[in-house]
Amino acid sequence: MRKSALILAIAPLIFAISACGGDSGNANNSTTNTTSTQTAPAIKNRWDTVKNRGQLICGVSGEVPGFSFVGTDGKYSGIDVDVCRAVAAALFDNPDAVEYRNLSAKERFTALQTGEVDILSRNTTWTLSRTTSVGLEFAPVVFYDGQALMVRKTSGIKSLADLKDKAICVQTGTTTEQNLADQMRKRGITYKPVVFEDVNVTFATYAEGRCDGITADRSALVARRSLLPKPEDNLILDEVISSEPLAPAVAKGDTKWADTVKWVVYSLVKAEELGINSQNLGQFATSNDPDIKRFLGTEGNLGESLGLTNDFTARIIKHVGNYSEVYDRNLGPKTKLNLARGQNQLWSKNGLLYSPPFR
Repeated sequence: MRKSALILAIAPLIFAISACGGDSGNANNSTTNTTSTQTAPAIKNRWDTVKNRGQLICGVSGEVPGFSFVGTDGKYSGIDVDVCRAVAAALFDNPDAVEYRNLSAKERFTALQTGEVDILSRNTTWTLSRTTSVGLEFAPVVFYDGQALMVRKTSGIKSLADLKDKAICVQTGTTTEQNLADQMRKRGITYKPVVFEDVNVTFATYAEGRCDGITADRSALVARRSLLPKPEDNLILDEVISSEPLAPAVAKGDTKWADTVKWVVYSLVKAEELGINSQNLGQFATSNDPDIKRFLGTEGNLGESLGLTNDFTARIIKHVGNYSEVYDRNLGPKTKLNLARGQNQLWSKNGLLYSPPFR
């Protein structure tokens, strides 16, 4: 579909970021914040490769506020970025020992499989086929999301049923496209998909008014709406049409490396469960609670069993914080996105986050 002059005019200014969510893409060029480092094959000895290199190479989007985004100062921020920082903190006691590589939706899996990156922390949905045919090993979910639709308030559209025979913008070749088709077919609703490979063009087309609605992960729609000229004129429908558990991933074949990444993520959650954060960490150094002593490494050798120092969790908390701190810093009430935690609360607060025991 030919791009109009309006798309060309507003896309670089308003939609310079890529959508968030399970299959969001960005421009195909990869950029880094440091000099590129040659990598080894993904499948063998990834743990040793990373450790000997002294730096983690992390595949991100780089264009999704709240998840991975490059600021005007050239620094990366977001939940996905903080996962990478936590891994670097555990390995090197230095959260900045990370090279970030911006990857498009097309590039991300190949980059992981070929060893271009050590870890993919790029708002990627955990699915069965990606575990099997794509060969990914997922770490714990860091953000539970769901696909939704956004429409203009003046449209009078209040539900999926109201989109019968309407045009819906969607990025092609993604689970987003498949989810929409499945839900509309299941409900017997005919619609007109307006598809683009480039996610920025997809959102720009919606902004131009050539679609009655647009679909993406709910968090992506929240982020994109905040960048529209009149955000308040757009409504995100209440209906959620899919589950999108977003999680970091590594290539299959190195159990030691996969275990390290998994337990780093669990450390963020467990720290919040135990009430330990970056501000009060020192108060727990002399705790007599056996769970806390094992968790912080003042007793036992849990860290050594992963090839890390026994105080690896303390390193993570000191440099990155617990899950609550990570969430609030990137998506919380003091941010522009202001996303309620909802199902991303701890299990003890009726959420879905849960860590296995550290013992």
